[in-house]
Amino acid sequence: YNPLVLFYTADDEINNNNNTETLGNFIKQSLSEVFTCFYPLAGRIHKDNNFIECNDEGIPFKKARVKCQLLHLLQNPNPNELNKLLPFDLAEAKELPIGIQFNIFDCGGIGLGICISHKVGDAQSFFTFVKSWAATARGEKHTVRVEFVSATLFPPKNILGFEPSTGITKQNVVTKRFVFTAPKIEEIRSNYTHSESCTPSRVEALSAFIWSRFVAATKPSHKTSDHRFYTITHAVNLRTKMEPPLPDYSFGNLYRTAVTIPCLDNEDEERYNHIIISQMRDSLRKVDKDYVKKLQQGDEHLGFIRDRAEKFARGEIVSFSFTSLCRFPLLSFKNLVTFMDTVSGDHGVEAWINLKEEDMAKLEADEKLLSFAS
Repeated sequence: YNPLVLFYTADDEINNNNNTETLGNFIKQSLSEVFTCFYPLAGRIHKDNNFIECNDEGIPFKKARVKCQLLHLLQNPNPNELNKLLPFDLAEAKELPIGIQFNIFDCGGIGLGICISHKVGDAQSFFTFVKSWAATARGEKHTVRVEFVSATLFPPKNILGFEPSTGITKQNVVTKRFVFTAPKIEEIRSNYTHSESCTPSRVEALSAFIWSRFVAATKPSHKTSDHRFYTITHAVNLRTKMEPPLPDYSFGNLYRTAVTIPCLDNEDEERYNHIIISQMRDSLRKVDKDYVKKLQQGDEHLGFIRDRAEKFARGEIVSFSFTSLCRFPLLSFKNLVTFMDTVSGDHGVEAWINLKEEDMAKLEADEKLLSFAS
């Protein structure tokens, strides 16, 4: 599941039990209304994961009391504690496309926990649903009509022998929050800048920097003892890569990943920094209109995914994934970094990093990382 928690501070009108109960019922009613547009979400995922039964069985809507002040939680966010505000355990692979949990804090503030199955939609689809739900709750009548085009553009294929795992790793994965201020980000960007025409974005520079510190912290000291590939993976929205481009409100898993395999020979750090940015951009550029056409026309990509999954299972690939919600938390998934703008709006970035406990301990001890992040 992709999780999201939306927080709302209390005001004098809702800061009592009766009004929070009324608000909860109002949210439930608006949810029922928005499902007329997002009707598959009210159905059930078939056990073979190939389709959704649009049977209008409805979804779970849970209510919970949170014994703390909302402000305290927001000032001291603990990623693992935030999971208690969600309707599902993220490691569960359920038939439910979506679930909601309505959390009421002691101060009267509200936390709306939402989980949408990644089997039915990507992050863009998630936010399309949330924005449409909010518009419906405000009483707007002319909301965008979502388009379900995935099955038409990418017809189901015979995936016999290819059964990707579902759910989230059961290993001891921990999530830590690292904050990079705007001046520190600019310093990192300058370290990865080759020329004025090749200045990396915040996400590019932070991706390269965090990946390099992860490798430095966890890679065996003897080169001959490690024959693994260390990859950088970025999620790419395919909507803008289609011919013609799809609107943002196209619903489904319309994304692919761009994989970069940087060179690990970084004795010349300045040259190495420039190369890694160039390699990432090349990988991202390859996910273009021609790539999408090949994806639609053949089974070669499934073969590539199967081959990569097998190498990953054998430990031959150490994949480090990045996703950005800047200008737009996410999964407790091993080796995943989620970028978000800082709440202060000062152009800083929060990096929520998910690693195995032993790898996180090594990363947190990396002096170079800590010199840039708090």
